[in-house]
Amino acid sequence: MKKFIKKLSSAFLLTALTLSAAGCGGANDEGQEGVQENEGVAEEQKIEKVRMASWSQPIVEQSNLYLAEEKGWFEEAGLEFEYIPGAGGGDAVRNIIAGNADIAFANVEAILLALEQGEELRVIYNIYPKNVFNLVSLKESNIQTMEDLRGKDVGVYSLASGTYQNLLVLLHQAGMTKEDVNIVEAGVLNFGPLMNHQVVATAATDTGLFDAKQKGLGEVDVIEVKDVLNTPADVFVVTEKVFQEKQDMLIRFLQVYRDSVAYTMEHPEEAAEAAVATAIDGQDVERNVEIIKIRNQTSTNEDMKEKGLGWLDLEILKEVESTYYDLGLLNDRVNIDQITTNELVQQLR
Repeated sequence: MKKFIKKLSSAFLLTALTLSAAGCGGANDEGQEGVQENEGVAEEQKIEKVRMASWSQPIVEQSNLYLAEEKGWFEEAGLEFEYIPGAGGGDAVRNIIAGNADIAFANVEAILLALEQGEELRVIYNIYPKNVFNLVSLKESNIQTMEDLRGKDVGVYSLASGTYQNLLVLLHQAGMTKEDVNIVEAGVLNFGPLMNHQVVATAATDTGLFDAKQKGLGEVDVIEVKDVLNTPADVFVVTEKVFQEKQDMLIRFLQVYRDSVAYTMEHPEEAAEAAVATAIDGQDVERNVEIIKIRNQTSTNEDMKEKGLGWLDLEILKEVESTYYDLGLLNDRVNIDQITTNELVQQLR
């Protein structure tokens, strides 16, 4: 309604200036100047659509985005935000390559594979600088090291998931390969087989572990992948074409995103309420608060305390690429550090 009133006011001003110029020839230059000023106001009010492709349906972990929409922060930045859901980081990256989205919310592994296929991409923002993956076993199984898993059944979400890839990282660090364990695809119920003793351990995420504990998982031992390789869990990535042609829009989007993350860190309860209407898993406000707090912890690190949220560590990305090459998940080097930039983050307030 406020925008409608502003538009009416601008139209009324334009009409008044035009009539004034017609009734008084000496005021024509002044009236023309007024028209030009009004056109400038209209230009400032133009809204540009930004389409974000995600690796998932709208979930509680991304509550800062729903809060930003609710508070009108995208609109204030001259943006109309559109969330494009997906089923994995590969989906998100494919959507920007196809032109269905401007920016992808995706995991680093999906980006590495796209680069290997010759796609021209730019990594522009570090969403979660900490690796959120882990390996969980029941306390009674006494799994203290990866060696304890040799010859045993280990669950993953799927062979195309981050759980599988990060399990390989843990095995690699221990001097083992996937042939040293029996990997079981557990699907969406990846903690079910663990609780039913069908597998001795399962690869998961921090929020997945939280949910499992709420459902009676019991005491567990956890091996965290970040202690071995602290791969950023998710980043924002765009095509080189979008990076070159839409930098102003990207900066405005990243500013809203970063501001909403900072606000959510201070007001998790408010973000939890915003998730109820949008997140597919957001009906339980108390759970929302806990999930948001977990994700807040992964949204920053020591480097970002000095350089700001979103800062990308090129050395870590080089290490991740090298590890995946050694694992055979990459057949060729892709030089991810050369297509990663902090240029846009440096322009944020």
